[in-house]
Amino acid sequence: MLNRRWWDLGALAVAAVTVLFGLAEPPYGPGDWGAWAVAGVFLVLYFAYLRGGIGGEDATRHVVITIVLAVVVGTGVAYDPSASILQAFAYPFIWITAPSTRRAIIANVVIALALLAGYLVHFGLGAWLAGLTVAGLSLGFSIALGLWITHIASIGEERARLFDELQAAQGQLAAMHREAGVNEERARLAREIHDTIAQSLTGLVMVAQRTENRLATVEGAAAVAARGDVELIEQMAREALTEARGLVASLMPVSADGGLAAALGRLGAAFERETGVRVGIEADATGLDRELEVVLLRCAQEGLANVRKHAQASRAQIGVTAYVDRVELTVRDDGVGPGARTGDPAAPGGFGLAGLRDRAALVGGAFEFGAAEGGGSLLRVTVPRKEQG
Repeated sequence: MLNRRWWDLGALAVAAVTVLFGLAEPPYGPGDWGAWAVAGVFLVLYFAYLRGGIGGEDATRHVVITIVLAVVVGTGVAYDPSASILQAFAYPFIWITAPSTRRAIIANVVIALALLAGYLVHFGLGAWLAGLTVAGLSLGFSIALGLWITHIASIGEERARLFDELQAAQGQLAAMHREAGVNEERARLAREIHDTIAQSLTGLVMVAQRTENRLATVEGAAAVAARGDVELIEQMAREALTEARGLVASLMPVSADGGLAAALGRLGAAFERETGVRVGIEADATGLDRELEVVLLRCAQEGLANVRKHAQASRAQIGVTAYVDRVELTVRDDGVGPGARTGDPAAPGGFGLAGLRDRAALVGGAFEFGAAEGGGSLLRVTVPRKEQG
């Protein structure tokens, strides 16, 4: 309806029909010449000014458009009643350029009055009934059709809005399904590792301890070497068991139900039970988008997994601070610091913090990792703030 090419075609068509009506009844007189002149002026005004109002809602411009079309219709009919074909363009154009329904109806009345005035000028005051009938019928048809089309358009806009909301809801539902699937797979992997690798490593540690106890009563250089080998086996098995348990802890999904602060509290309590490392929680961020809460929670989980594997710490601190435009997560420990760690994931080729980098980047965030003031390490993740929708 707002395609200007169709309106261009319509303007040319009504102007051409006005001229053809006059040409169909020779001889030609002043009325015909006047009607043709009005048609030409109409085209000039349309392409110079009226066309720019298509798709706009400028009230002042609409008033000017109404006046211009009223003068064109009234003047054309005053010269030749066949020029009333111009109203076929004027009434719809008034509707599509009106900023409101009320203004469109008022403009329609103005066009109808101009049409009536043109009839009275051409035929005299005695033709007032015929002119009133024609103007009234045109006005009634225009208002009825305009209100119907406006109603249909409003229904279409409402359906488009509902369709957009449905698509957004479907996208959110798909994201929730993907998240649920990822969490379920992580939980499955964690159970598999716990029930297979971790159990096997636990059995290996017990066998190494039992073998060491049996070799304690055996003398000789071979026995000493065997005890050394068994101690090495036990040490390697314990380290592997620690890694497996850390992997299980990092894979287990943590629910963000109840808010980010409550979820971090559960995460810290579980970590403290498993490792003996005390975990403090300071989180004042509320009302965040759930996706953002999940990202921050997973980052905190990865940070604690890093503490478990490398820090040799006795205490860790998780902090969440919300600013106007961003949210900042910090994980601090009092361990040996990144420079003294073995197999530090911050080193080139490490995977621990690389996963954090990718996770933060998914929501437009970034992270920093390094030594903390006073010893230990500090992990900081900063993401743009997103309120709960």
